[in-house]
Amino acid sequence: MPDLGTDYLGLTLPNPIVASSSPLAERVDELRRLEDAGVSAVVLHSLFEEQINLESNDLDSYLSHGTESYQEATSYFPELSTAMGPDTYLEHLAHVKKALRIPVIASLNGASPGGWTRYARRMEDAGADALELNLYFVPTDAGMTSAGVERMYLQLVRDVTGSVRIPVAVKLTPFFSAPVHIATELAALGARGLVLFNRFYQPDLDLENLEVVPTLALSSPWTLRMRLRWVAIMYGHVQADLAVTGGVHSAEDVLKCMMVGAKVAMMTSAILKHGAAHVTQVLDDMARWMDAHEYESVRQMRGSMSHRSVAEPAAFERANYMKVLRSYALKDQRRD
Repeated sequence: MPDLGTDYLGLTLPNPIVASSSPLAERVDELRRLEDAGVSAVVLHSLFEEQINLESNDLDSYLSHGTESYQEATSYFPELSTAMGPDTYLEHLAHVKKALRIPVIASLNGASPGGWTRYARRMEDAGADALELNLYFVPTDAGMTSAGVERMYLQLVRDVTGSVRIPVAVKLTPFFSAPVHIATELAALGARGLVLFNRFYQPDLDLENLEVVPTLALSSPWTLRMRLRWVAIMYGHVQADLAVTGGVHSAEDVLKCMMVGAKVAMMTSAILKHGAAHVTQVLDDMARWMDAHEYESVRQMRGSMSHRSVAEPAAFERANYMKVLRSYALKDQRRD
């Protein structure tokens, strides 16, 4: 039996599948099912900055009518469980921690500087094994520069990592102009892990009512490709544990994540589609594949397909762009 064990944020895990943040995390019975199915850790749903800064009764109105404030248009967020305010969230975290044997990672979602970061310490006090800082920000101010966005991120991470003893992972957006640089800077400020990538929920337009409406679509395996590329490039260059989230649906997806250099692969959409038992199937499929290909452990394969390890590193770079387009054109001509 191959060894599926890994480590992430200083936590020793029996396998690399982590249940990422989802509505399932609001129910202890659902989290127990995930634990029984084999997930090695869970990330709770996020406590949003807006839930801390606003009274619960005001939050519904704030989200439903939109905002033109400095913070991104938060009406584009998925619907929040406003019944679970800050104190209730912390109580839930403490309850979950007592109910589960696996590590519990709390999640804090925000972007503006301010006192909301003090909740990182409160999450630690409630028993969180680690904290995922989800920096969900859409810069709409034409006067804000890319350097200004980076400074804001770095300051927030500095504030949070300086306030807690538990490890902190940062969930990044893919829209930085130099992702490896910002990743290196975040690691230098104490981020123990980087989660690639945050999926911004894109709004749609209701043509009949002339309204902007929030939409939520589950990920597909195609979503994984961008994550694989950047983990492969960052592996060996960034002194932080790398995690993939978005597009992880099958054993093959998890194996690809490990080969490019990730410590864990986070799964949500596949669990929502197929139920907790899907995790057990994925783990079984992983073990069978590793046996068939003579891999003794996940650690053995980690980074074997990273940018610095493959025979043709240009496959992850622009140099491969013309090759891909040409191969598609030739294939199209053969059909004719």
